[in-house]
Amino acid sequence: MAGVIIKDPEILGGEPVFRGTRVPFKILIEYLEGGDTLDQFLEQYPSVSRELAIAAIEETRLGLDSRFK
Repeated sequence: MAGVIIKDPEILGGEPVFRGTRVPFKILIEYLEGGDTLDQFLEQYPSVSRELAIAAIEETRLGLDSRFK
């Protein structure tokens, strides 16, 4: 599931969001940094599926991995 995080100037002024939603990806990161679980995030943002959230985390991880190689 490539491209699960998109950046479009027409959506929230170009803020990176989950594909097909208006939910910024940074909100998931803020939830996790604050000690909340993925389930708690998904309860608050039902337009983001579990699969989409996990794919976004993986996509970000892969991007970081390639950046430091």
